[in-house]
Amino acid sequence: MTYTFNFDWIAQYYPVIVKGILITLELTIVGGVLGIALGIACAFVKLYGSGPLRFVVSAYVELIRNTPFLVQLFFIFFGLPAMGMRLGELEAANIAMVINLGAYACEIVRAGIQATPKGQFEAGVSLAMTRLETFRHVILVPSLQRIWPALSSQVVIVMLGSAVVSQIAAEDLTYAANFIQSRTFRAFEAYFVTTVIYLCLAILLRQAMAFVGHLMFPRRASR
Repeated sequence: MTYTFNFDWIAQYYPVIVKGILITLELTIVGGVLGIALGIACAFVKLYGSGPLRFVVSAYVELIRNTPFLVQLFFIFFGLPAMGMRLGELEAANIAMVINLGAYACEIVRAGIQATPKGQFEAGVSLAMTRLETFRHVILVPSLQRIWPALSSQVVIVMLGSAVVSQIAAEDLTYAANFIQSRTFRAFEAYFVTTVIYLCLAILLRQAMAFVGHLMFPRRASR
């Protein structure tokens, strides 16, 4: 049995592919920035917060890290409307990605903070800084510098995991691939092109995160 490859459909469906790429990038940027911010906040609470707050954050982290992202997405998109909270596809996808990355980023940032020498904490105290000020000005940047590669890898993983948002009709890259193959019946070609695009996006995202790391941590870049 022979198979004839045909990529002529790319010219016709190019706008669909571009739209899917842009939405995937939007989800990644929003999820990455807000997810990392949420992770930093949760790491602070988990290390320095009161008992009840630490319990809430720990429960959130364990819940998200031990349940499938697809189930979390379905809960937000299909479950919350039952409580009167109606969300659009992209809104639900963005919230799900922020919440998911936030839980993983929390543990990564927490590990970086715990690896910080105690002398830095003592230095902050000696300067009459509050715990929050010590965290912001003395602890956070060196901790982020230490765990930036791991955090970057997690952002890439979340970007690749965003493919499941097509299940709620969010028009990302995977949605575009499904749409194209349903119209052209060229499943191999459609998913091959999508795979290559995801590969390129992952490589570019990793390079972008490294570039951001060089900007944020110039000392490290000069080593």
